[in-house]
Amino acid sequence: MALFSPKSELLFLFFFIFSLSFNLSRSNKDDDVHDLLPSYNLPKGLLPNNVKSYTISTKDGSFTVQLTHPCYVQFQDQLVYYQKDIKGKLSYGSVSDVTGIQAKKLFVWVSVTGISVDEEAQMIEFHVGFLSEKLPAKEFENIPTCTNKIKGCQHSAFASI
Repeated sequence: MALFSPKSELLFLFFFIFSLSFNLSRSNKDDDVHDLLPSYNLPKGLLPNNVKSYTISTKDGSFTVQLTHPCYVQFQDQLVYYQKDIKGKLSYGSVSDVTGIQAKKLFVWVSVTGISVDEEAQMIEFHVGFLSEKLPAKEFENIPTCTNKIKGCQHSAFASI
C-alpha cells in the first residue's frame, strides 16, 4: 500500500518547487547589486546609492536596475544623470547596450551606450556611440549619493517629476 497517492505527490512537488522559487527570488532582493559588480571586474560606484531592485540573466548577462527615482551624480569632472530604469548587458570588465544613463558634455546631454574597464591604465571608459571618455577608476570605488537636483542644471527628463 502506497503512503502517497499520485495526486498528493504532485501537490507536494508543486509546493516544493514553489517554495524553492520563492526563496530564490527573495534572496535576490536581499543581495546588493553594488556587491555583484566587482565579480564582473567593475567598480561598485558605477551605480548610485538609490537602487531599489535589479534582475540579471545568467544566460546572456542582460540586466535591469530600477532606482527609487531618477537622479544626478556629480563625479569629480563629470555630471551624470540616471533614469529610473537602467538596462544593459553585463560581461567581465564591461557593460554594453546601456540605456538609462546620460552624461553632460558642455551644454548637451549624451547617452552612455557602454562602459569598460582599462585595468592597465586604472581608468573606466564611458562610450557614447563611437566616442569615449576615460575617468580615473578610483572615482568609482565608493557608491555615489544621488541627488534630485543639481544647482543651475536643467534636464528635460526631470520636468515630469
